[in-house]
Amino acid sequence: MAESENIVVETAEKIFADLADAQTINSDKTGSWKAPLWQALSEAGLPLAWVPDDLGGSGASLAEGFGVLNAAGRFAIAVPLAETMLAGWLLAQAKIASPDGEMTVVPASPKDRITLNADGTLSGRARGVPFAKSARHFAVLAHGNGGISIALVEAGKGRIEAGLNVGYDESDTVTLDKIEPVAIKPAPKGFDQTTLMLMGGVVRSLQIAGALESMLDISVRYSNERVAFEKKISKFQAVQHNLARLAGESAAALAAATSAADAVANATSFDDAVYLEAASAKIRCAEAAEKGGAIAHQVHGAIGFTMEHILHRYSLRALAWRDDFGSESHWAVELGKRVAARGADELWPLVASR
Repeated sequence: MAESENIVVETAEKIFADLADAQTINSDKTGSWKAPLWQALSEAGLPLAWVPDDLGGSGASLAEGFGVLNAAGRFAIAVPLAETMLAGWLLAQAKIASPDGEMTVVPASPKDRITLNADGTLSGRARGVPFAKSARHFAVLAHGNGGISIALVEAGKGRIEAGLNVGYDESDTVTLDKIEPVAIKPAPKGFDQTTLMLMGGVVRSLQIAGALESMLDISVRYSNERVAFEKKISKFQAVQHNLARLAGESAAALAAATSAADAVANATSFDDAVYLEAASAKIRCAEAAEKGGAIAHQVHGAIGFTMEHILHRYSLRALAWRDDFGSESHWAVELGKRVAARGADELWPLVASR
């Protein structure tokens, strides 16, 4: 990691440590922690990290932003930082300036589609849009007029049906009915909905990997504190075995997510190599979220299931992030189709090149 990346990530980690302590948030039933956290993040320029200076952002590199998102996963923060970063990145692809405040991307699922009508308005329905109710603006990817367009839309103009994911964060349904965008421009050549889903998948993979790191730390610490039958439970072979399995899942998720992030950061386009990295990362991290979360709760026993304990903040969000921007089953099928289309002779060279 370059020195500049270290500085950006260290800034984010300090903000999270000061204003996003899991135990403090868990005890705050009013949500009063959110405003100071968002203000600090905004003052540091992190929500618009991927937006160039001339478009109103911080001009950070993709690698720097990915580092911030992994750190955000380690703190399991429940504010739309990742969503705003992704929305700013999407708008920047079409040279559209990003406004201040919270944003999210529409659609957030490969199966949903927004249509650009002949009169320049947008219509369509998107499900499972993270933090749509909290967003001031949407960054929208739309199909129509013979191509793909990227638009900035005021969130208040759409109809939002509130919903929650398994982590108790906003996962809303957004309906646009002939909505006139604030700005709209054609997407770059080759940019499509799959590109957006792959980028979103890498973002979620990094967050899942970060959450698993924290679950491992919490579980190891608890096993060294909890005493049963007059000795620490970390001394029991079964617990040691579970912790080793959890460490393996965490390491696998981090390796897959960071490899995909490096591939995206160093690529000039979302080619087959990036597709393989991003899809594989989402599949592996989603699997790790399920297996790792179960192991962490097993180590904790009954206390890990209580709302007072912080473990569920990480495990439930990791599970929720599996479905955003395409589930593991979706990417497994699509990756299989992509590999089959290339033919058997092309598979090994592609895999070996990574």
